[in-house]
Amino acid sequence: MRAVIRPGPARGECVAPPSKSMAHRLLIGAGLARGESLVRGLDRSQDILATADCLAALGAAVSWEGRDARVTGCDPRRAGPAPLRCRESGSTLRFMIPLCLLSGRPMRLTGGQSLMRRPLSVYEAICNARGLRFERTDGGLLLEGRLAPGTYDAPGGVSSQFVSGLLFALPLLPADSLIRLIPPVESRPYIDMTLQALSLFGVRAEWADDLALRVPGGAAYEPIDAAVEGDYSAAAVFEALNCVGGAVRVDGLDPDSPQGDKVYLDYFPHLMAGAPELDLSDCPDLAPALFAVAAARNGARFTGTRRLRFKESDRAAAMAEELSKFGVRMDVNENDAVVHPGGLRAPREPLSGHNDHRVAMALSVLCALTGGEIDGAQAVEKSLPDFWDRLKALGVKVELTETDRPKDIPTSTAKEIRPC
Repeated sequence: MRAVIRPGPARGECVAPPSKSMAHRLLIGAGLARGESLVRGLDRSQDILATADCLAALGAAVSWEGRDARVTGCDPRRAGPAPLRCRESGSTLRFMIPLCLLSGRPMRLTGGQSLMRRPLSVYEAICNARGLRFERTDGGLLLEGRLAPGTYDAPGGVSSQFVSGLLFALPLLPADSLIRLIPPVESRPYIDMTLQALSLFGVRAEWADDLALRVPGGAAYEPIDAAVEGDYSAAAVFEALNCVGGAVRVDGLDPDSPQGDKVYLDYFPHLMAGAPELDLSDCPDLAPALFAVAAARNGARFTGTRRLRFKESDRAAAMAEELSKFGVRMDVNENDAVVHPGGLRAPREPLSGHNDHRVAMALSVLCALTGGEIDGAQAVEKSLPDFWDRLKALGVKVELTETDRPKDIPTSTAKEIRPC
């Protein structure tokens, strides 16, 4: 699918989409609870549907009532060998692996090619150290064996999802456990989100110190009735439109949320004022939107970019390739990236979403300024299926077409564009 976007400022108000990160966590907690839970205000994106499918494979019952999910929990310690289909959801895969290691039975997880290439070394090391089966196969992963209470060492700089996965499973073991993080620790806010979600279900886990988490065993998840909070990750894309001449107000965000991506509220003003140095270690999902704003404004240097290689795409490299079509140079290094200022113009060829929802959304911000066409526009279905409709509601002219290039699509004719 191709999104054809005509230049023009975005105007209006929108409600922040539900947090995909918290939606995963609340669904999983509900799937582990003793009884029926109601999780309200969900977007039925591909990633969220993947988590719901996997919970059903473990024995939970998930039924949909519009944007709400009614979930009857299960005991994963009794799960059978049904395959867990994770689609392209990295969160789903990494959260489910420890749960699959509670029954002791052979378990298989599957997913798309790009998903199964993403790093799983933390779990592989844990399984190898404990004599558990961890076997990669074509398009899947085979697990067998049972986790035991104890001390688990995990690198803190690979992905917080490994830590969160352990935090879901270890409370169900008969005795206490300890998770020790090997510094540096990145994306700590996502760990705090998991702790917050566990507390809603009556499960206690806590920081013992800056590098260790204490997880009492023998816990029981209690059912809840809760709504998913607004998503700062997605809200950043809509508020980025304000950095390219728009006037958009995003409602429905919790100012006290532990979401790390709310740092965009501080980062956008820095990008508007000058060419700052910004650290992405705790907010990698913001990277494409921040790169886009930097390209439209004054440039910037970004540190902590190493993990961007292991997302749905190699996000820094993907954005560098697409920004070059706008006439903007971006240098990508081992753990930093530099967006150079100046030269922004309408792209003379179609852009690529790189099968990455956040890349496609970020490119739409620049296209609202210059005009342009984005191939692979359907990538947004991974996290925000109604993204293009939301953009249209803000006055951005978007036409979704098949991939054959439409004729006579106007874009800005200025040689170099600066936002108003």
